[in-house]
Amino acid sequence: LDVSESRKKIGEYNQSHQDQISFTAWLIAVITQTLKNHGTASSYLIGKNKQIIFEDINISILVEKEINGAKVPIPLLIEKAQELSIEEISRLIQDAKSKPLTDKDIVLHRKRQKSERLYYILPGFLRRWFWRYLLKNPKLAFRKMGNVSFSSLGMMGDVKGWFIPISIHPVCFGVSSIVKQPAIVDDQVAIREMLKMSILMDHDVMDGAPMARFIAELSQNIEKGLNLNSY
Repeated sequence: LDVSESRKKIGEYNQSHQDQISFTAWLIAVITQTLKNHGTASSYLIGKNKQIIFEDINISILVEKEINGAKVPIPLLIEKAQELSIEEISRLIQDAKSKPLTDKDIVLHRKRQKSERLYYILPGFLRRWFWRYLLKNPKLAFRKMGNVSFSSLGMMGDVKGWFIPISIHPVCFGVSSIVKQPAIVDDQVAIREMLKMSILMDHDVMDGAPMARFIAELSQNIEKGLNLNSY
């Protein structure tokens, strides 16, 4: 995806405003708004023939933190993302980065329950059973981990290749770093800022044609800088 114009608009906004917005926060906002137009993309399957579509978009993202001298990815659940502005999403991510952690934290900005603390000491086969149970209970899965997964390696380092994530969410986004490369613009070769993004979707809840329409709309929204003209 060509994100040259979007990045330029974000840079111009940050030069004239004290409250900064990040490219990641804007990208999450665009994904959220597009998903609201394609409800089944972030829905959960119930049994074999039914699915549940939630009104809210709850996005689980990974924030790299330092615990006992080692860098560890910790989940941050952004709840009701469709109601948040780009500035609010930016602040949530920045607060998560600066918040001190202990080795007992599981999800940022959430009070740990006794059952979550117990999860740490379970053997592998019981943890796998827990995830299978969670996926059979969509409302519980939505409450604990949301319905969208977003992982950006660009937040953690310079990765120029493709990032293929693994997730049990209905829809998952894997974002690599932004790199400069030649592209055709108005029949001319120009150096543009290009973003590589992988999208994993659950074929059980969404057919191929609706998937293609969702991805096409998302691509257009990202490349045209959705919502940035008002900033």
